[in-house]
Amino acid sequence: MAVVIATRDRRERLLGTLERLRAVPERPEVVVVDNASRDSGAAWVAERAPWARVVALPRNLGAGARTVGARMVDRPYVAFCDDDSWWAPGALRRAADLMDAHPAVGVLAARVLVGTNRREDALCARMARGPLPPEPGVPGVPVLGFLACGAIVRRSAFLSVGGFEHRLGIGGEEELLAMDMAEAGWRLAYVPEVVAHHDPAPRADDGGRRRRQARNALWCAWLRRPLARAAAITGRAAVAALRDPSARAGIADAVRGGGWVARRRRVVGPRVEASLRALERTTAI
Repeated sequence: MAVVIATRDRRERLLGTLERLRAVPERPEVVVVDNASRDSGAAWVAERAPWARVVALPRNLGAGARTVGARMVDRPYVAFCDDDSWWAPGALRRAADLMDAHPAVGVLAARVLVGTNRREDALCARMARGPLPPEPGVPGVPVLGFLACGAIVRRSAFLSVGGFEHRLGIGGEEELLAMDMAEAGWRLAYVPEVVAHHDPAPRADDGGRRRRQARNALWCAWLRRPLARAAAITGRAAVAALRDPSARAGIADAVRGGGWVARRRRVVGPRVEASLRALERTTAI
């Protein structure tokens, strides 16, 4: 098992994450991919954690840094961390055992506990009660989404679909990868017995992140959904954006950047689309 961490401008928090990862019994190979930090983070961390491999990128690739890191390792499974998240002791071993036993699984989504009070992330609660029916060869709950800071991928499957799309940056980048993995025939499973921790720093209302999420949701819809569904998602987003300036800016960004979307559009098949619609019906309840 290898652990890949994408980071930018948070070297102190990253060092804390590396110390926690070094303490887990699995002692995984760790690769840090620095997204062109402005705080000399790559050199600073490499000096203090020489047991981790640190790579400095010349520009910020956002989630694409995880793909860079996955290409650099030669392990069957890659666990992702952010610079403020880490894996519980024994979680990586359990995940590897499950993926060994279930070769159809391309993504294993862990239960993510947030902060010092270990509150379960809201997305994990939604995944746990997801509407997709159980499948033979899939442990836990079948899903069509995940949190990147608590996900383990089968490296060969992940790279075969291109990994994370760097144009999406950070914020909703998991959606496109989940669709592409499922369309390629891989299964995604939420397994709550595999645990990751996330301790994000307190921050003010993040309009920039909401802007990216709004943009990315539209890009993902037009990249992979049938025309009627993509149009419906766009209309719903436009209504919601009336109350949120950041979302309105995200829609404008999506329109301005639509050229590459048109070139890369590839609609998912009926099986994946049916699963997406089932998830959307559940979310709307």
